[in-house]
Amino acid sequence: MARFEKSRPKSAKPHAAVAPARPRGSTAPSIEDTMFFPRLRRHAKWMFVFLALVFGLGFVVFGVGAGGTGVGDIFRDSNSSTAQSVSDARKETEQRPKDAQAWRDYATALETEGQTADAIVALNTAIDLRPKDESAYRELAGLHMSRATERQRDAQILQVRALFRAPSQGIPALTGPAGQSIFPDRISTAVNAQASGEISAALQDAQTEATLAVDAYKRLVALQPNDPNVQLELAQAAQQVGDAATAIAAYERFLTLAPDDPSAAVVRQQLKQLRAAAASTSG
Repeated sequence: MARFEKSRPKSAKPHAAVAPARPRGSTAPSIEDTMFFPRLRRHAKWMFVFLALVFGLGFVVFGVGAGGTGVGDIFRDSNSSTAQSVSDARKETEQRPKDAQAWRDYATALETEGQTADAIVALNTAIDLRPKDESAYRELAGLHMSRATERQRDAQILQVRALFRAPSQGIPALTGPAGQSIFPDRISTAVNAQASGEISAALQDAQTEATLAVDAYKRLVALQPNDPNVQLELAQAAQQVGDAATAIAAYERFLTLAPDDPSAAVVRQQLKQLRAAAASTSG
């Protein structure tokens, strides 16, 4: 008689830490899925890793928030170390006061440090020592244009600063039947008057610097009368400062020297506009 062994299936013991499984086919979200922070940690963990890497690299490369030296500072220091310092360049001019190249190096060092006004003085000294240095005039014109841009930016900053210091200037004032102010703001009026003077001075400086740039190009044209590029640079600088007569003459000279230049079509269009503006002004 065959022996029959009856084996009883072992029942699994429930584990207290295991959550009951959702029924198969159920689409209802679990409680954890409806909670914001667990869902954020599960679905956006790679974004957190990416942001951590970005901020970490920012601290290392740029030295952000660390108060120390980052990799960017090392690169900037290595670039600045290759250029001649202002003090060394000044010593060279003291040792060789008649050396035009020493003064040009001094001007370059000053320009690198953002001291544009002093760089212009040094470059003018170099030009006095070597008056036929064509590249010096082009550099001088560029410095004057940079200085003009700086003063224009100063004027804009002064305008914004005045608006914050005297915000009521941007608000319509209450006036009476005769147009007089009912509640005059004396502080804002004083701030506005001071700012207006400073803004006017900055704009006047910008105009002067731009005019000096045109003069530098004119001196360069005298040395290179047959260079169309110099004529074009003179025309553009003169057009920026509103010297229509000089701009028209330089544009016409450019077309004479280089009628087939790729810029000729644009120059002819500029000439047409300048001549029309000049005709309307004179008429």
